Amino acid sequence: MGLFDFAKNIGDKLFGDEEEPVEQSKKIKSHLEKDNPGIADLEVSVNEGVVSLKGEAESGAALEKAVLLAGNVQGVEKVMAVTVKTPDEPPVEYYEIVSGDTLSGIAKKFYGDAMEYPRLFEANREVIKDPDLIYPGQKIRIPTD
Repeated sequence: MGLFDFAKNIGDKLFGDEEEPVEQSKKIKSHLEKDNPGIADLEVSVNEGVVSLKGEAESGAALEKAVLLAGNVQGVEKVMAVTVKTPDEPPVEYYEIVSGDTLSGIAKKFYGDAMEYPRLFEANREVIKDPDLIYPGQKIRIPTD
């Protein structure tokens, strides 16, 4: 799937600045498993702000959600996913939220209809817990099917 960039200083605060990579890996793995998007045999490693994910994804969406969950953590600058993906998935785009964005505004931009915001919320339920609480720098999936 590749290497994805994230804003290192924003997102969920899971660990302290001086925490060892082994502990960071455990905490990110636990964070992913809590809202398991569909990754079996998950392995997580962290090295200087770069998270590597390994495992078997039940779908392309599951893989994308795992990357976003890991990347939207404070202290994470990049996420690399090395995993198996189900073929023939509908295409998806990624969007980085900017100041002033709302899910309805993003839905209007991508789908031409602000009332399509529940579609964005459902596609990102593991990353966005409340549709009214998104923040600049957060990355989300935009299903394009």
